[in-house]
Amino acid sequence: MQQGGSETFLRNVFENILKTYLRKNPTAKTIWDLVQSVDNEKICYDHFTFQTFKVEGYGIESLSSFFMDYGYKAEGGLDFPTKKLRVLTFSPPDIYVPDDGHGLGNGPLPRLVIAELLVDELCPESQEIIRKYLKPKGGKQAVLSSTLGSLIWEKPTFTDFQQLAKESEFAAWVLIHGYMMNHLAFSVHRLKHRFRDIKCIKEYLEEKGFELNNDGGILKVSRDGLLLQVSSISEKIAVEFADGVTETIPGSYIEFTQRLVLPEFKDLPHDQVLHFYYQDFGYSLDIVHHLCVSWCIVFTI
Repeated sequence: MQQGGSETFLRNVFENILKTYLRKNPTAKTIWDLVQSVDNEKICYDHFTFQTFKVEGYGIESLSSFFMDYGYKAEGGLDFPTKKLRVLTFSPPDIYVPDDGHGLGNGPLPRLVIAELLVDELCPESQEIIRKYLKPKGGKQAVLSSTLGSLIWEKPTFTDFQQLAKESEFAAWVLIHGYMMNHLAFSVHRLKHRFRDIKCIKEYLEEKGFELNNDGGILKVSRDGLLLQVSSISEKIAVEFADGVTETIPGSYIEFTQRLVLPEFKDLPHDQVLHFYYQDFGYSLDIVHHLCVSWCIVFTI
């Protein structure tokens, strides 16, 4: 990606996505503020996650193509047949980040995790509900506007939402929220103070009374032991549906990701450990399984 205007524009897009996410999810906003208030901590982001429908003009490609135009590259993926999901990850462009760079202003750009629901594999009734709303055909710009809080199809009825949720809570979430960010993850290993240890974050959040996702254990660890994650449960949001029904439904959540130093570099002094000495995203995609599970456990209607 060319430096200058293109990078600035991309960072501004991420800033707007972040603002939408924080505006719609007050608990996540509270946690986001709290972490930065302790020791004047400077945050960086590990990844941003989105959910999509695999329908022409609306799937992973409809969202990823925008970011790939600005230098993002596909990394790897996983299929979850029982959930009818496909998940792909995308690495950010290689850009200069100053030693004190942080946030979205001049810190590392987040990786992207984008999931799509294989709509054609749903039952006919669920497919009919989804396709009824996905008109007109999507597209890169329309889908991007959805990440900024603008639903690009008609607001669904609660009847349709409830019917869809019986087969796929993932589908019901996307139908009402569009492509708004499902969650963001802090990059714990880039923190400077006591929160550099994810166990301290876990204890701090519990002391503050936040409910954490305990599916598979509150502290989730990848098979190689080099990736650790803690997350809140999804926000509870009151939504008015098209048929006048107002219900409290799941919104987004916030996550903390700690990547440990690869074994061959573990004895280096901290200030000599470069970003690519940490466990890489592609080698712990197995932990995405926990994400796919957690997407579902919070959708009970």
